[in-house]
Amino acid sequence: MIGLYVILGLALVILFLTFVTVQQGTVAVVTIFGKYRRLLTPGLSMKIPFIEVISKRISIQNRSAELGFQATTIDQANVNFTAMLLYSVLDQTEETIKNVAFKFIDDRNFMQALVRSVEGSVRAFVATKKQSEVLTLRHDIVEEVKDQLDKTLESWGYHLIDLQLNDINFDEEVIKSMSKVVASNNLKAAAENEGQALLITKTKAAEAEGNAIKISAAAEKEAAQLRGQGIALFREEVAVGMAGAAKMMQDANLDSSMILFSMWTESIKNFAEHGKGNVIFLDGSVEGMDKTMKQMMSMAKLENLKSEE
Repeated sequence: MIGLYVILGLALVILFLTFVTVQQGTVAVVTIFGKYRRLLTPGLSMKIPFIEVISKRISIQNRSAELGFQATTIDQANVNFTAMLLYSVLDQTEETIKNVAFKFIDDRNFMQALVRSVEGSVRAFVATKKQSEVLTLRHDIVEEVKDQLDKTLESWGYHLIDLQLNDINFDEEVIKSMSKVVASNNLKAAAENEGQALLITKTKAAEAEGNAIKISAAAEKEAAQLRGQGIALFREEVAVGMAGAAKMMQDANLDSSMILFSMWTESIKNFAEHGKGNVIFLDGSVEGMDKTMKQMMSMAKLENLKSEE
């Protein structure tokens, strides 16, 4: 009976060791005495007890890792990166799974190589850029890293799905200097805008003043022309009137000097009525009048001689 129990026990152990369960999203690597034998896909599988051994269980699902590192720009500014890696096994082919299983001793060594490769690619790219360019080059940095690592990761059996640069920060001194540059640029732009506004204001004011001067000059010219035309018409009418009056007095055998006397008295009367307080010096004596009359008569005779010629 004891022997029977032993046989039954061994049979149960062998049966238990014969069946293997592989979880969904996982591939099991089977070896015989340390040598690769075959792969077991998800579900219930069988193996040879004590001969076949499950060496590794490899997840084919997407995996992520966070990392932080520092890079230096071409103008010696330190940039701090915080990144998230998203990667997975390239495919489920036998060759790919063998690379994943046997290229590295363990997952720790693989992660170390992956992280250092990403950091090296980012640092090499940033080293060729200026600090002012880094913040606008997130997409370019990601594409550069993927281009450089795709073939290497493929030889390891992996694929880099995405690299997200969550934070890009500079040292405190660099941030302060960048803030000063931005502030000075804003002040410069404000000063330029203010100067342009002042220039436009002064230009428009000068144009308005010039137009006003032109309009005023044109109006003054027109007024002067009208005044000249009025004075000419007035003189013409006075001459016609005086000629008519002189002819009438000659026809009546009267002295034409009476006209001059009348004009003299009318002028004095007009000065007195419309002088508005202005002081006008006139010789109102008989001698003064006689002198003035003679001068005016001489002028009249001169005009008559000119007209006869």
